[in-house]
Amino acid sequence: MFRMFFFIHWTLIACLPPARADVITMKNGDRISGSLVKKEGATLIFDSKLFGQLKVPWAEVASLETSEAVHVATPDGKAQKAKLTTRGDQVELSVVGGDIRTMTLNDILTLRNDAEQAAYERLLNPGWGSLWAGTASLGWAGARGNARTTSFTTGLNASRVTRTDKTSIYFSSIRASALVTNESALTALAARGGWAYNRNLRPRLFANFFNDYEFDRFQNLDLRIVLGSGLGLQAYRSERVAFDLVGGLAWTREAFDPPRPRLPFVRNAADGYWGDDLAVKLSANTSLVQSFRMFNNLRDGQFYRVNFDFGLVTKLSTWLTWNAQFSDRYLNVPVPGRQKNDLIYSTGFGFTFSR
Repeated sequence: MFRMFFFIHWTLIACLPPARADVITMKNGDRISGSLVKKEGATLIFDSKLFGQLKVPWAEVASLETSEAVHVATPDGKAQKAKLTTRGDQVELSVVGGDIRTMTLNDILTLRNDAEQAAYERLLNPGWGSLWAGTASLGWAGARGNARTTSFTTGLNASRVTRTDKTSIYFSSIRASALVTNESALTALAARGGWAYNRNLRPRLFANFFNDYEFDRFQNLDLRIVLGSGLGLQAYRSERVAFDLVGGLAWTREAFDPPRPRLPFVRNAADGYWGDDLAVKLSANTSLVQSFRMFNNLRDGQFYRVNFDFGLVTKLSTWLTWNAQFSDRYLNVPVPGRQKNDLIYSTGFGFTFSR
């Protein structure tokens, strides 16, 4: 009985069809088998069996055969799903549920597997609630004994990126108090938040709009509102680094409530702003973001202020992160008796989300 089972088992295995794979042949004669991911522009991305994911120059590809149908876009504007087979200098497209078409490799604009096609279509007409991704964090620390201290921090950074625009929101706050010799006092109380919107105008040029809000009790700042717009330039792009330059005009309203006997007052100003945004993927799990803005008063050059934000996020699991955030605000003419610089920094655990 055992021998019969053994014979049937290996007979069935021998009858199984061999695993199919996509194959690309390079102009230098090299053959690579694996699975096609996508072809966009001048690059073919291919998951090889031996070497992992490869980026292959499309101009160096001599032939391509796919074991399964992929999504193909051609110069005639037609997008279809077809298997590809190379016959000499020609490529045959066996369209699913259709005819066989013949063309050259140069006629193929894009190739995508099912997963890449689904991701591409998701970006075409996404709903406003889709494509959001970001991180949020909560921090708490305290001490009990001769001194009683409590501090609480929050942070949020989220963005929604499509093929034509990018929307970002951010928020950070800190509240700290201390009780020493039975006397309680706030030692820090501040909140900063806002949104930004970039609209692509050309491949590297975009329009920039933003709106910021800020409260800082110990700078006697009741509320700062900033509304601005300008232009941005994608100065550098790679797989791991994105660096943008921005500049434009902004309107700023600052309401201060200084210590008595001074009276509350309001500053309104037109500012010219300039700065940069940097995002770096340090590793598969760790990312760095940095933003710098300089605001110069256009009426009186002695007034200016600087915003600097820095964040470091390490992904510990699919949803858990470790975060470090720094948010600095420099005001060169503060309320009398107050320092020019206020820095909020926090570290702790948070969570990541995407939709």
